[in-house]
Amino acid sequence: MGISPGRPGPTVADPSGSDRAASDPVAIDPGTIDPADPDPADSGPVAVDPAAPGPAALTVLTRRYAFAEIAALLEAGLIERDVLEVAQAQQLCAFGQRLLDLDAEDFGQRDAAHDANTDHHIADLVTGDAVPDGLVTRSRAARMPQSAREAERGALATLRPAFGLMLEAISIRWLRSDTSALVAAVHTASEYLPLLMWESVLGHAADPDHMPESVGGAGSRWGEFNDPECPQTKPQKSAAERSLRVAAEPDPGWRAYLDRQHSIVAEALTTCATHCRTPCTVVTRHSQAEQRRLATAGRLADEFTGSAIVRLRHSSPVGHAFGVPSAREVTEAWVHTRATLGAREPAMLIDDGFCLTGLPSLFSAVAGVPIRPTTILADTMAALRATLGYPPVSART
Repeated sequence: MGISPGRPGPTVADPSGSDRAASDPVAIDPGTIDPADPDPADSGPVAVDPAAPGPAALTVLTRRYAFAEIAALLEAGLIERDVLEVAQAQQLCAFGQRLLDLDAEDFGQRDAAHDANTDHHIADLVTGDAVPDGLVTRSRAARMPQSAREAERGALATLRPAFGLMLEAISIRWLRSDTSALVAAVHTASEYLPLLMWESVLGHAADPDHMPESVGGAGSRWGEFNDPECPQTKPQKSAAERSLRVAAEPDPGWRAYLDRQHSIVAEALTTCATHCRTPCTVVTRHSQAEQRRLATAGRLADEFTGSAIVRLRHSSPVGHAFGVPSAREVTEAWVHTRATLGAREPAMLIDDGFCLTGLPSLFSAVAGVPIRPTTILADTMAALRATLGYPPVSART
């Protein structure tokens, strides 16, 4: 059973033997909350420890987007709020951390605390707590559908919101000096960048629900294993063939495709746009102007995939070794990447104010439309501060 919001009035027994109002702070150990209690929140607000962080410390944590750390402080009773406020704050912490982690399969959930990697015990026991609808709706634009039959296609309809979120997450990782997570986000962007390019001509981001009519049909060699003229690799042909039929598969098969083969489809589309000497109707069904743009953007995306900043991933724990790149190493790798790609796309050489200067310009050039960082993480943190009763602050991102 859930915990309902606390309400003042009745007195409760104080451990010292005295009586006091239920609105006074009471320490609640989350592990001792009895689910059978119809209203355990009548005990009042969670008590603050004398060593609890003050407003200045919490301002530092919120400026660093420390969602997980704030959730842990709430769980430990070190931030004095009533139980519903604690639960609501934990929901926002879970939601914000999922966004920051680019955990796209779990975007769009009002009950973000369910099965979250942040502390969420109190949120699990409370009813009436949820992520605000406005934030939930915005996150769904970057969500990866977990069933072929979902009506909202999210990042399969368009990757533009997802790339805007990646930019915001990268800027926050830079602020926090989380270089491994930053490089992992850049690597993820490199894998899906070709789909951002093809979206402008396909009308979707390689959504399997539309792939048969978008790349299949007469004259297409898409996914043909035995066609020697097709330069796609065997893994690319396998992923391409499956993209034509996976929309009819049960949910486990659908999710396996998204996890293992969707990014390979992006590689296959790059091969079609830039490496095929005898193009089939995957390419030729589009106008000459569109074909030229696909070839130009495809070479840019291909170079980014092999760039110094992406190769840096293999020196971090999320890659294949145990080193963690320093901020200096990230900067040097990006300076080299920007100079190399800037020779092909001069817009990258213009200072756009981003932490990795020119990265939004790269994404915009490939997409053919402006791609700028979102503000959903900043707005989630602003909502968390409001829930905790703190005024807005400059995020300094």
